[in-house]
Amino acid sequence: MGNMQRRTLGTALILFFASSAGLLAQEQNKYEPRGKTGAGQALLAQFAGDWDVVKTFHPASGGPPVTSKGECRQTMIHDGHFLQSDFTFFDRDGRKTTGTGISGFDPATNRFTTVWYDSHQTTMSIRESDGTFDGKEIVLYATTLAPDRPGRRTVARAHLEENGRVLLHQHFFIDESGRERLMIELRMTRRTARARGAKK
Repeated sequence: MGNMQRRTLGTALILFFASSAGLLAQEQNKYEPRGKTGAGQALLAQFAGDWDVVKTFHPASGGPPVTSKGECRQTMIHDGHFLQSDFTFFDRDGRKTTGTGISGFDPATNRFTTVWYDSHQTTMSIRESDGTFDGKEIVLYATTLAPDRPGRRTVARAHLEENGRVLLHQHFFIDESGRERLMIELRMTRRTARARGAKK
């Protein structure tokens, strides 16, 4: 085979594979259309950063609140589509607990979905919003993937305060009459560049 034939064959193979790759990409986009980000991702992006955390647990018995400290790093992942939150909590006895949350937003349904898993349990917690979003606060309700096993009657709310310096997460239990009782509060304070340097 001469040089001219080899070059012609090589060019034909390149065009064939390029065409095949294009067709495959079109088929994949039909099956898995690319999603565009929306207002929810814009708010989640404001949550990104390094945070100092104070966790307050309010016992159902009405006893005094129990507080513990922790830290959190939040990062937008997968081209800015999701927020990953990595928490570490420090117990008073010196042990630590870790947890990870993944939060996303679907502009087509106006719904947030979060998945939480931690070193305490072997199960995952799933929460979803009801489709209403004011652009400032995320409101999530406990849900379950098992239709015969209803989720717990809880609601979680998260919003920024003090011009983005504080992120407040509050988890409430909803009783049979619809009243909400505060169970857990995470008060997260954004670290400054100086504070981040001091932690290293």
